[in-house]
Order: sequence, then C-alpha cells, then structure tokens
Amino acid sequence: MGQSAGPAGRSSRCIALVGPYLSGKTTLLEAILARTGAVTRQGTITDKNTIGDASPEARDHGMSVELNVADATFLGESFTFIDCPGSIEFQHEGSLALTACDAAIVVCEPDPKRVPALQLIMKQLEDRGIPRFLFLNKIDSFDTQVRDILPTLQPASSKSLVLRQIPIWEKGVASGFVDLALERAFVYRKQANAEVIEMPVGVRDRETEARFKMLEQLADYDDELMEQLLADIQPPREKVFTDLVKEVQDGLIVPVLLGSAQNGNGILRLLKALRHEAPFVDRTAKRLKLENAKSAAHIIKTIYTPHGGKISVARVLAGEFGEGSVVQGAHAEERAASAFSLLGAEAKKRPMAKVGDTVALGRLEKIISGETVSTDKGGITQVPAPVPSQPVYGVAITVKDRKDEVKLTSALARLMEEDPSLSVEHAKDTHQMVLWGQGEMHLRVSLEKLKRKYGVDAESRRRQVPYKETIRKGVEHVRGRHKKQSGGHGQFGDVVIDIKPLPRGSGFQFAEKITGGVVPKQFIPSVEIGVQDFLQKGPLGGFPVVDVAVTLTDGSYHAVDSSDMAFRQAGRIGMQEGMPKCNPVLLEPVMEVEIAVPSEATARVNGMIPQRRGQILGFDARDGWAGWDVVRAQIPESEMADLIVELRSATAGVGTYTSKFHHLAELTGKLADNILAAHKEAAE
Repeated sequence: MGQSAGPAGRSSRCIALVGPYLSGKTTLLEAILARTGAVTRQGTITDKNTIGDASPEARDHGMSVELNVADATFLGESFTFIDCPGSIEFQHEGSLALTACDAAIVVCEPDPKRVPALQLIMKQLEDRGIPRFLFLNKIDSFDTQVRDILPTLQPASSKSLVLRQIPIWEKGVASGFVDLALERAFVYRKQANAEVIEMPVGVRDRETEARFKMLEQLADYDDELMEQLLADIQPPREKVFTDLVKEVQDGLIVPVLLGSAQNGNGILRLLKALRHEAPFVDRTAKRLKLENAKSAAHIIKTIYTPHGGKISVARVLAGEFGEGSVVQGAHAEERAASAFSLLGAEAKKRPMAKVGDTVALGRLEKIISGETVSTDKGGITQVPAPVPSQPVYGVAITVKDRKDEVKLTSALARLMEEDPSLSVEHAKDTHQMVLWGQGEMHLRVSLEKLKRKYGVDAESRRRQVPYKETIRKGVEHVRGRHKKQSGGHGQFGDVVIDIKPLPRGSGFQFAEKITGGVVPKQFIPSVEIGVQDFLQKGPLGGFPVVDVAVTLTDGSYHAVDSSDMAFRQAGRIGMQEGMPKCNPVLLEPVMEVEIAVPSEATARVNGMIPQRRGQILGFDARDGWAGWDVVRAQIPESEMADLIVELRSATAGVGTYTSKFHHLAELTGKLADNILAAHKEAAE
C-alpha cells in the first residue's frame, strides 16, 4: 500500500480518518485522493462513486459500515489513509485500526450538538496516546464565528484545541483563510489548490489576535517561547513550527484546520500539516512497545473476498512482509500466499512491504484481527487489542431455506471474524440462535452481508425472554404411580414425594428418605431424572421451573415389572400431580444496567426507566468523562429489547449501556397472563 519511503528514505505513514457520523470523513478521503492524484476525479456519496464506502451495504444506507483503506503520495512522501465508520454501532472497526496508526484526523462539523459524539472519538485517541488533528469540515456552511465555535468544542478534548487557521469572509461566505503559522492569506479555488493573496484589509487585526492566542497555547509547553512572548519578542517562524511538530507528536495539543471536503477546500494545507507534523512509524512502534522488534506487523482488518479468499490488512511496524513470508501469530504459523495494495475495494498485487507500509496479506487462515505477527521464529509479544463493547441489541435468526442451516454456521463464523463486535449465542432456555451486535443498523447490515457475501438468507425476529416458573408453597405426600400391563413383563413404579419452595437462586434440590427398601436404591436416580423431566416445562406455561426441593419419602416396587424407566415415569407423574397445588408463579429475569449518557440527557433517561418497569438505583458522574453521567438501574429483560434504540435517539446517537443478569422476580396479573397465553399459542 503505497511506496515505502519518500525521497529522503522516510517510511510511509498511516493516518486514520475518524469523527462523528455524517461529519464527512469519506468525502474527505475522496478529496485527499483527488488532490494527490491517486484518483482522477473526486467522487461523491450522492453519486455512489466514491473509493470508500464501495460496498452495497454502505451505498444502500448512505453511511460507512466498514473501514476503507487507500494510499496516496504527496510531495514525494507516502501515506495510507484509513477511513473509519463514524456511527457508534460500527466504531470497533476503527478501534482495531487505530492501534497501528501514526496519527488521526478527527473530522467534525462546527456544531456544538456534536460535542458528545466528538468526545467519544477524542477520548479513545487520548487514552491510546495517538496524535491527532481536528479538521473542521463544511466551512462553507458556517454561520458562526470560528472564535465562538472553538470554545463550544473544547469540552470534547482534554488537550487544547489550537486554531491554526482563521477564515476570510466575503459576503457571509468563507472565501479563503489565513495560515497563522505561515502568516499568509489564501483564497479558495474549488477542487484546486488555494492561491496566496495579499492579507485583506480588516483581516490583519484578527490574524494578529488569533496568532498570539496560538503562540500562548504553544508556550504552555515551552518556557523559552513563553519568555519571548512576555518580552514582546516575535519568535522566529522556525521556532513556531518546531514547537508545533513536537507538541502535536507528544499529544499535548490538537491543531485545528478548516475546510470543505466536498469543495476540495483546505485539503492542501491539511496534507502539508500531515507531511510536516505527523509522526512516523518509529514513534508508533515505541508507543506499542515494539521499538526493539526486528519484525512486527499488526493485523487491523480481516476481509473475505469472493475470489481471493481471506486477506489480512496489516501495518508493518518493523521488518518486511510479503508473498511467501512465513508469519508467526499468537497461536499459529502460516505462509502468506500473496501481498496486495488496496485502494478502497480494489486490490493489486505488490512486492514486499517495508516498515511503515500497510499491506494486505493473503491466506493467513488462522490469523485474526488484532493479532501482532512476526517473521521471526520465536514470534513476538502481542500488542493488546481493544475489546469490543458489550453487545446491546440482539435478534433471533433462522434460515429461510433449511438446506442453508449448515452454511449458516460457517458464514456466521466468517462474519464475526470480519467484525469481532458481532457475537452469536445459542440460548439454552429458548433454543434460539441469537445474533448480538452494537445496534439495530449494525445487525441489519450484518444480515445483508450474510446474504450477499455468503448466500445465506436469514430471517430475524424478536428474541424470546427466558422466563422461569417457581412455586410459593409446598405440598406433602404426593403419589406418582406408573402401572402398565400389556402381556409379558409390565411396568411398575410407585413413589411418594414432598415438594417445597426454595429461596430465590437456590436452583433444584433432590433428596430421599427411603426406609426398608420400599424403593430400591438403584431406582432412586431414575426418580430424580423423572422429576427433572417435568421441571423442564412447568405447569403454568411450560417454562423451566427453578428453586424447588423434592424429597422422595415412600413408594413401592414389583420384583419383575419395576425398572428405571417405570420409576422415571412415576417421578414425572408425581410432579404432575403435585405442582399445580403448589401455587405456581411466573418469574421474569431482571437485569442490572449501567447507562452512560451525556449529562444533559440524564433527566430523559431517568424518565425512560420507569416506563420500562425499571427501578432507578442512582447516578454518578462518569469516571474520566467530563460532562457524562452513569445511571444505574434494574430493568426487566423483557423491556430491554429496543432500549438501545430509544437511548440512542435521546442522546444524538452516543448513549450506551452495559447489563448483566441480577435476579428473577415474580410476575403476576394481566402482563403475566398475556405472556403465558402467547407462549401457549406459540407452542400449539
């Protein structure tokens, strides 16, 4: 992917494009590729002809649903750009890729409402120590002064947002900009490089004020610069650029640049900032504690292609990788069948990839996304891969055509290898296969891929809740007798049992108090099996029964006709006779939930919980997240199927939650009656 070095022998750099949903990342990638000559014409999302978002799912939904990789060369230096999805439902794609990137361009609109979404991105970059630039996109739609916009965006970043440019306004439209480091004015040219112009009248004062503010922010980390400013000494331009490079690469500041990706404005200055200030792979290797590695690459994406099979997109952090390389992963050693450069969905065979390159390696069947690989015999220490967020949305899936049942398993395995934030659960109680993911759109796209890529047409339906049954009182001396005579040996089993409730969470207990051998010892285990057979489908609605103790107290047997099967059936009959007399009741699972939301949405979330029969336990500030809260609650599982949909709607797409089973609670009245009736109808 790209040449390995520029004219001075410098390695290729890998830059992630990240930002909130609909901020214009894919359009920015297209503008960069057009400006650098990687493509001859800038495509558009509307025309569905962009290099990124080339999959049918991305184009059908008008959004990024997977990362896109493309190379470009600018002024003799090589870059790989990785366009990451903006929706929170697909962000694990980008999270895996960020690990081995040298820097990130955070693309954002000048809209204060996007601050929580912007904060999600910034926090991840800050926590992982990745240098970053903020590109304020859609400058042509600004209706607020940049000096007023920046303070509203600052809460999204714990590091100072340092304005590098100010716009030049003409009749309310941004016609150009002033570069504060260069102290030069430029006028925009649509889909072309900006031109240097004389500083317009009335702009000089704004430029002087904004530049001094920039220098003050740089001086926070440079005592010499601070002394120059205090002495009213104008620092040399070289000094300013040196500080910018150091403070960007150390993650101390976030430079802010302006532009319009759709019109191709601000692209050249952005590329020049990357060329001069973005770090190289040696700093990335050091961040990942691989600075002494002789050979290392990080797998950032797994892709299954229709004709080429499996390819693994890898960033080379040390050494060389390519066709024929013997690659040692965390658990397997394999030989790469081929090496490719990628330009969106287009793959081209290429020679050996050197340090800094991003390359697709073919047929590493046992290597997965997030692994660190090496060509060294002993392998290499694994870089910790980000763990996917806990799934928040699940649907039960079945194939439309039964002959696809075998294909479904292997297709899902490949789908999960491509997207580790998906998971499959085989629900024991409901006997459903449940596909779990990060939201409604995430699963919709996944099922569309399942059909298009693997030919498996699956139907989805609401997943069933694993209700249980229990009893409120006990009963004693219940007889279960099974007697059958049909010529020859008959069947005879006779038991007397006591049934009583147990405290919640105790499960099932079986005991025996047989005296005098009235039930031979060899048949007692069969009685217990018969009891458990009945408990699989309780007397109320056929749900499993829990928290019940059964004691075998008496019985009788026949020397010839008694058998394991007869006593198993007798145990079942005894339960069938006794359980309806024990005041059976329905139990529903209740989940313990922690909901993370921006503070301005906390009141709305607190209103949602009682509407879902939930109980609010309290809320606190989210640790390490300025302006966020965590609401703790208990909510019945039956009320959580679409919780994430409402939560995202109430929080501009950024709210999320974690949950775990807490307890079973009794459910009575009309709601219980409706559940039992529906379950009975479904079983018929």
